Amino acid sequence: MDFTETDEQRMLRSSVATMAAKYGQDYIQRKAKAGEKTTELWKEAGESGFLGVGIPEEYGGGGGGMVELAIVTEELAAAGCPLLLIVVSPAIAGSVIATSGTQEQRERWLPGIADGSVKLSFAITEPDAGSNSHNITTSARPDPEGGWRLSGTKYYISGVDETDATLVVSRMHDSKGTLRPAMFLVPTDSPGLTYQPIEMAFTAPERQFTMFFDDVHLPPDALIGGEEAGLAALFAGLNPERITVSAFANGMARCALDKAVAYARDRSVWRAPIGSHQAIAHPLAKAHIEVELARLATMRAAWLYDQGDPAAGETANVAKYASAEASITAVDAAVQTHGGNGLAVEYGIGTLIGPARLTRIAPVSREMILNFVAQHTLGLPKSY
Repeated sequence: MDFTETDEQRMLRSSVATMAAKYGQDYIQRKAKAGEKTTELWKEAGESGFLGVGIPEEYGGGGGGMVELAIVTEELAAAGCPLLLIVVSPAIAGSVIATSGTQEQRERWLPGIADGSVKLSFAITEPDAGSNSHNITTSARPDPEGGWRLSGTKYYISGVDETDATLVVSRMHDSKGTLRPAMFLVPTDSPGLTYQPIEMAFTAPERQFTMFFDDVHLPPDALIGGEEAGLAALFAGLNPERITVSAFANGMARCALDKAVAYARDRSVWRAPIGSHQAIAHPLAKAHIEVELARLATMRAAWLYDQGDPAAGETANVAKYASAEASITAVDAAVQTHGGNGLAVEYGIGTLIGPARLTRIAPVSREMILNFVAQHTLGLPKSY
């Protein structure tokens, strides 16, 4: 196993960092405060081939894998430009359609995902079915006139107002009357589909929504992979989600540490830069070590996923846990280094507190990851 990046991967990392530096954290915060979208950044990332690095070449992508998409996600966040929709559009939706979609679905959706001209959101969580996806009640039934009728509610769905369609996890009564898991692609302008924003305590360009499906009619080809795809289609997107969220968290952590280190070098209080004091230097050094370990865990998970290794599920969960904890530690150390300035908008640290904390909760909570590792890795009895 060799974790040395190839020349192409190093070039990709450098190219993404250079592009993202043209926008930076000020751009993201300006857009978020104005209620605007990161249209220009997304468009350039798509045209540059960054969004499609993991999409197969025959559908307009770069033919790479999750390693490359994690690099893109991390470098954007490290430059102060975390794009949450990378997680749901190229990572989740792109992976699900590429691995479980029909040929027609791949040809229809993947080229647009690759070049950024099409955005997809992902809807799994429900008000009464958070971590327990077995409690999902959103369901589809066959329409006698053809296709399906979808009804239900989804909760905390990112970016619905800027996506073309939503990948909806539901239950389905198939042609034999059997109730089974299913995923549907639902255009966001479908009659019967409505959504309303959830007001969040932190500001970000991507908003969160509650979605309502009131007997939404869907054509036959809206069902991902046909009636037999079921859980396989869903699981095709969960590991990419965890891996890219890990990269997202690692990038934010690097952004916070870069700002803190620069401040600690320049800020003098007792006739010397505050970075010369161990009370400042040690927390930053500790945070750096934790971030580097989290980055290693993330690349390992991405590499195993690209190899088709069954261990990718465990390592994706480990990476997500490690990255969330490292991000929270790094942001907290950065705030403390800045003192009161850590909460001033000018210094760009306080705005990372909410998103960093969120990575401990979503897309799967720290506690559920610990449950997974305890049961599946350590062989302990199931606790829930």
